[in-house]
Amino acid sequence: MILPIVAYGDTVLRKVGQTISDEYEGLNDLIANMWESMYKAQGVGLAAPQVGKAISLFIIDTSAFDEEDCPKIKKVFLNAEMIEEWGEEWAFEEGCLSIPHIREDVVRWSNIEIKYQDENFVWHTEEYDGLAARVIQHEYDHIKGKLFVDYLSPLKKRLLKNKLVNISKGGANTKYKMRIPKAK
Repeated sequence: MILPIVAYGDTVLRKVGQTISDEYEGLNDLIANMWESMYKAQGVGLAAPQVGKAISLFIIDTSAFDEEDCPKIKKVFLNAEMIEEWGEEWAFEEGCLSIPHIREDVVRWSNIEIKYQDENFVWHTEEYDGLAARVIQHEYDHIKGKLFVDYLSPLKKRLLKNKLVNISKGGANTKYKMRIPKAK
């Protein structure tokens, strides 16, 4: 089942994802629905807060990248903990399914080490670099209540303010269904 993607401005995007256990009701269905929703929206990653769940879960599939140096990784990350970020800081244009039609350069570290559980609740500690590290960092930020626009300069944020407000009011025309924040 395709789930609506939560639009910028919804408070769930700012919540830190709660740790989950293997007793979490409907987890396998949620993960399957997230894969289907991510592919429908042509994304490379999707975090549970983006489908309205404030839990520590995100998925990635880097197969959409044609880059030779980007390994094809399709994984589920539960209860992830970033252990270390290091290497070169590099800028790359990022976007987000919750913030459609806005793409900006974000500076991130080139290498990461992350600890997480897979969909079977088996722990892994792994290192990633390049685009794979970037996708993981972007999705990891979602489970910590952070968005890529938070990395932008105050001037850039001011310049984007009207576009962000428009997204939060349902003004973004997307090919996928979105959940718009409730009017205050």
